[in-house]
Amino acid sequence: MPVTDSISDMLARINNAARVQAPAVEMPASKQKVALAELLRNEGFISSFETKSLGTPAQKMRIVLKYGPKGERVIQGLKRVSRPGLKVYRSAKKVPRVFGGLGVSIISTSRGLMTDRQARKSNIGGEVIAQVW
Repeated sequence: MPVTDSISDMLARINNAARVQAPAVEMPASKQKVALAELLRNEGFISSFETKSLGTPAQKMRIVLKYGPKGERVIQGLKRVSRPGLKVYRSAKKVPRVFGGLGVSIISTSRGLMTDRQARKSNIGGEVIAQVW
């Protein structure tokens, strides 16, 4: 069944897998999902990810989730901010902080996906895709 909002689907799959403490989660891959997974890995929210080619255009992505030493979730929450029916854009000075800097806002800019800190440092605004804490 086709999904209209693939980023929301990705975030929901990660959140659901983290809640049941699954070691990994699989989903269809796209360029934006791979860029988002790379940001999550660089920020320390997931352990790793890999993509597999299933044929000509079809690809799958496997994300390995990260847990603390006592089994607590590293990803406490995910929130989709901008959605297909309501796009949320912010200038570089008004990019939202998540829990005073403990979380990360993911911003889609003209230079690709970046975190709120990177966007402020580069003085670039854009569409606020999601927040992770």
